[in-house]
Amino acid sequence: MQWTLVVPLKPLARAKSRLADTVGDGVRPGLALAFAQDTVAAALACGAVRGVVVVTDDPLAGRELAALGARIAPDDPQADPADGLNAALRHGAALVRAAHPQSPMAALNADLPALRPEELARVLDAAAEFPRAFLPDAAEIGTTLLTAAPGRALRPAFGPDSRLRHRRSGATELTPDKVDSVRQDVDTGDDLRAALALGVGPRTAAAAARLLTPGQ
Repeated sequence: MQWTLVVPLKPLARAKSRLADTVGDGVRPGLALAFAQDTVAAALACGAVRGVVVVTDDPLAGRELAALGARIAPDDPQADPADGLNAALRHGAALVRAAHPQSPMAALNADLPALRPEELARVLDAAAEFPRAFLPDAAEIGTTLLTAAPGRALRPAFGPDSRLRHRRSGATELTPDKVDSVRQDVDTGDDLRAALALGVGPRTAAAAARLLTPGQ
């Protein structure tokens, strides 16, 4: 089964504000871009993935992620800005359904810098058994991946307590073993250190080496 992934990405200038305890305002955009690049590169290297659609209005991110092989789609200009990533995901899902109506799809966070292709394949294989499914994040509060079978609406409910919200929406919670890299998103300094311990992609590794000192 070949999946099409939808990856939403905020403008880099507004991304990763919760990392303020670890990195300064001037370097967070570059770190957010590195996260997205390593995430998309790993996703495209996964044998279960046919393509990645990145929904973003950020011109730099768009250029860099297109160079990796992702399709870039601008945000829906008619969407309510307050709906954030969910609006971007619905827009991206509609584009995927129009182009590949029989392809299963998945929403994937853009901040998974330790993502391993083989672990992503394991999660997608588990998800293929259900009409809709999701993977909780490492904190077991949020969500890093949400899937929908052909003919099913994605119905994203990302944001605070998204694990509970996706469960209440009827999506099946996935519990595969040895998929830590798919669960470790990065919102805080502690998250970044956890991702580094797993082993991040080359762009995040280079960016983090310039930011973190041994005492942090």
